[in-house]
Amino acid sequence: MNSTLILNAKIVNEGKVFESDVLMEGPYIRKIGMDLQSISAHQVIDANGKLLMPGVIDDQVHFREPGLTHKGNIFSESRAAVAGGVTSFMEMPNTVPPTFTQELLEEKYNIASKNSLANYSFFMGASNDNLEEVLKTNVKNVCGLKIFMGSSTGNLLVDNEKTLEGFFSRFPSLIATHCEHEPTIRKNSEEFKAKYGEDVPISSHPIIRSEEACYRSSSFAVSLAKKHGTKLHILHISTAREVSLFDNSIPLEKKRVTAEACIHHLWFNDKDYARLGTKIKWNPAIKTENDQRAILQAVIDNHIDVIATDHAPHTQEEKNNSYFKAPSGGPLVQHSLVAMLDFFHQGKIELEKIVEKMSHNPAILFQLSNRGFIREGYFADLVLVDPSKPWRVAKENILAKCGWSPFDGNTFQSSVEKTWVSGWLAYDDGIIIKGQSGQRLLFDRA
Repeated sequence: MNSTLILNAKIVNEGKVFESDVLMEGPYIRKIGMDLQSISAHQVIDANGKLLMPGVIDDQVHFREPGLTHKGNIFSESRAAVAGGVTSFMEMPNTVPPTFTQELLEEKYNIASKNSLANYSFFMGASNDNLEEVLKTNVKNVCGLKIFMGSSTGNLLVDNEKTLEGFFSRFPSLIATHCEHEPTIRKNSEEFKAKYGEDVPISSHPIIRSEEACYRSSSFAVSLAKKHGTKLHILHISTAREVSLFDNSIPLEKKRVTAEACIHHLWFNDKDYARLGTKIKWNPAIKTENDQRAILQAVIDNHIDVIATDHAPHTQEEKNNSYFKAPSGGPLVQHSLVAMLDFFHQGKIELEKIVEKMSHNPAILFQLSNRGFIREGYFADLVLVDPSKPWRVAKENILAKCGWSPFDGNTFQSSVEKTWVSGWLAYDDGIIIKGQSGQRLLFDRA
């Protein structure tokens, strides 16, 4: 059985930073402790001065396969993920065709079993007419149900209140929602189109997809969850106002309503539209500096439970269109951890909190089996980081298939050096190592 011994690491895990050695054997962490130097291993790594963290678990990505593979695919985007220290991902159902049946869901798992470098799970998708199909989902090996309660394409928007009541009252596991109030967005869009025609400035995006649109939908979702006792997880919180919807007085294990913050809402604000234009067009929109500050504070004080990316690549040609034609979303999965580590270098957040929100809490929230922590007997999903090795994002080191990043030209202060996925070294100092696929994530649910 292949083994790796990591010596002298500065481990960030379970609220502590401490020096220790770690032995991996096969897919598992076998020993954690000082003075493991005498143990024989196939590979020995001296990690002196470097951080060893549990791999990042990204609970919201769009890897575009099937049907949209000109933008990205499971192989290309999982490659970018492991280069960024992301060892596990949960992917969304808005592919082509949308993941509205159990057969289409299993097709994604089959693709990932052959092509994904990271561990994987896929959300079942909700539509206005597939409730009975959704109820066939095996919640022990599927991360959850995704409901688009905000503007989307085709029949992904679920806006029938009776249908929503059915999902919230009958689905037995976690429901993740995109929350924006569609009538508010349509009204605002028409007003701006009447004023500007097709030349609506990108700076209007957070006004069209407004705070009111977000809050009306998020508060409605919370009311449904409280009415039915649903386990609800609201994705990509973008406003200070929404923070009040979430409780920080109880431990995560006891929460029924939880929230996610995304890297782009933490890093950018509406002043950045002038510089980056549609490159930072996301739904929900990046909003004000006050919203940006409030979201980070909510992460720190536990109103918001996890940090993710909403990685959603489009080609540069697609993004270069006018406001209404340019699609929303962008690639982030390669840069999420180093972006959060920059916040650490700036004194805005502690290392322990980064690991809590990006590794521990996704594992707790989704009830993942034996992942998300550095513990003996757990899967060896690990990332080794050099906190003092700056690097500049450039076209030649962007691994997402779309080939661009909103961070292009930015210098990060930390570098991901190595990433292990279920004990397999998948990324080594700039080199992707093929040869083994990630594993399907499993969940400890009744």
